[in-house]
Amino acid sequence: MTKRILYFLTPGENISPFDVTLAADAGFDIVVPLTKIEAKNTAAVVQDAIFCRPPKRFNDTGIFIGGRDVHMATDMFQSAKKAMVEPFEVGVFADPNGAYTTSASVVALVAKVLKEHHNMDLNGRNVAVFGTGPVGICTAILAAKQGANVKLCQLLADDDKREALNFCQRYEANVEWVSAQTNEEKTNEVADSEVIICAARAGVRILEGSLKNAHNLLAAADTNAVPPSGILGIGLHDLGAEVEYANGSFRSVGPLAIGNLKYKVQFGLFEQIQKSSKAALIDFPEAYEFALSLLEKQA
Repeated sequence: MTKRILYFLTPGENISPFDVTLAADAGFDIVVPLTKIEAKNTAAVVQDAIFCRPPKRFNDTGIFIGGRDVHMATDMFQSAKKAMVEPFEVGVFADPNGAYTTSASVVALVAKVLKEHHNMDLNGRNVAVFGTGPVGICTAILAAKQGANVKLCQLLADDDKREALNFCQRYEANVEWVSAQTNEEKTNEVADSEVIICAARAGVRILEGSLKNAHNLLAAADTNAVPPSGILGIGLHDLGAEVEYANGSFRSVGPLAIGNLKYKVQFGLFEQIQKSSKAALIDFPEAYEFALSLLEKQA
């Protein structure tokens, strides 16, 4: 009997139970953890996996790239792609620390809210992303690729500007780095923002009084599900809810709405590996397109 196998590659010492559960629920019979795998040994692992089954069974084998480092994950993803030897190919899906599917869901939902409530898209919008971790960086890139004018707002002194902007350059995304470490700097950055996205660490209020200086705010999204919210006024389940602030109102996207779509995106992409007409190669731009397709079906 055919067994669908997912090889779970991570640079760390253990793999994510969340990812394993979703992979199993999506149809993989066996999930094999391969720890302490980095870009330098990814190709060898992938080639060991692709040659043990005939090419027509490419849907029965998948490679998942996890871990917590988006820079490493991108290197591993590129290495896995190059390791394929046509016609011996299998699906590869990268989602380190859930950052790829989360950022895809954030930007897709913001685009949905802008379209439904303001009859516009992200093209030309001024977007401020607060938080320069994996989700923040990927969110900034996706928004920039939709034509937005994006500022990636540094919240901590040790945030690595060089690494973040180098990652943006790898995806040919034009993103501006700005400091938002003080309340004054935050206030300055929200002044002309039309979209604000908070992707900071959980349980920390990032924007409160600073919103008084916002004059053009159309929509705001918050990934933080741990109280207090990252942005004052955004509810856990918000999806287009109207929030009043000093200069008017904006439409909000809450963390559980984001999490709900993120779950569906990751589950669906695990299924796609098993059902696609050719070996699926899934990075976060592909995750974003998939998120949009799910929202279109719902509509």
